Amino acid sequence: MYTFESRIRYSESDENERLTLTALLDYYQDCSTFQSDDLGIGMAYLKPMNLAWVLNSWQIDIERYPAEGEHVTIGTIPYMIRGPLGYRNYFMEDKRGKRISVAQTVWTLLNMEKGTPVSAPAEVVDAYKVEPKLEMEYLPRKIMLPGEGTMLEPINVAKHHLDANHHVNNGQYVRMAMEMLEEDIEVRRLRVEYKAQARLGDGIYPVYYKNGSVYVVSLNDKESNPYAVVEFTV
Repeated sequence: MYTFESRIRYSESDENERLTLTALLDYYQDCSTFQSDDLGIGMAYLKPMNLAWVLNSWQIDIERYPAEGEHVTIGTIPYMIRGPLGYRNYFMEDKRGKRISVAQTVWTLLNMEKGTPVSAPAEVVDAYKVEPKLEMEYLPRKIMLPGEGTMLEPINVAKHHLDANHHVNNGQYVRMAMEMLEEDIEVRRLRVEYKAQARLGDGIYPVYYKNGSVYVVSLNDKESNPYAVVEFTV
């Protein structure tokens, strides 16, 4: 288990002075990046081999959103590495040690030059020291689209959407999808299925779906093939 301490910043808070969903996702992403860097197997280690971990899916369950100024602990647990796939949990706890969010992810190690999955090197597997996975409801990676959707205004990928791998950062897809929602909602579960990598200058064509307490935004290319499918449950 790897953890770091933080305090919820004003810049990470919404109009209700609570941590935003996208800031929570950023905390989790940063936590696994910190762990990999501290173990010496982060991006600086992988990049000379043209390797990078690419996210396949998110599931984030939220009990509550911490308030601005609140002290929190963020943690991550790699719980399985199998061939090119890595499975990882995350959690956030308040200062009393109560878990207020848990998450699971699936990653693929890619040769970025060839765009093909590769098995994790033995030194990477050995460094992570997998542990038992957290107790939570584990849902399938695949997100089903609920019925007919509504086409929304397209988005052009700009420089601020990109990460160090020169494609749209996984959190940016969530930000785009949230902007498409017709109403303000308090999300209790986020699921994201990543299917393709959008790059600078690409057009993203959102399609919006709603089914009861579930809201889905499919962020598609011009041929209606999804880059990412984002599901919000209230």
